[in-house]
Amino acid sequence: MSVESALGRRLDPPEPVSLRVAFAIFWGIDAIAATLFFLVPYANELNPVTVLFYHVFGLPGVLLAAASYAAVIVVIGHVLSKPLDSLFLALVAVLYFLFATNNVILLALGEPLPDFLGLAV
Repeated sequence: MSVESALGRRLDPPEPVSLRVAFAIFWGIDAIAATLFFLVPYANELNPVTVLFYHVFGLPGVLLAAASYAAVIVVIGHVLSKPLDSLFLALVAVLYFLFATNNVILLALGEPLPDFLGLAV
């Protein structure tokens, strides 16, 4: 048995490709917005790991943290069996869509999505 065939069986990406592309787009928007949080005075990053990476590495640390999150998600998606891999990736894509939407609204308007929609508690 070759190493390549063993790796090929273990690393089976979720389908469909459009779901992976959606995840990548929403992750990218969220990563950019998280980086911008450190440049504007009215928004704060809430993720303590991202804040720690920022304090240690500066702005590249924010992107390093975001890349780490994406890497963990990709590895989990490759390891899970079908259809759980696609369901997991769909859930993560929906979460990143919500995070990215909230972050963009916060950056553009200075208030988070729940406040913008009038749902603030």
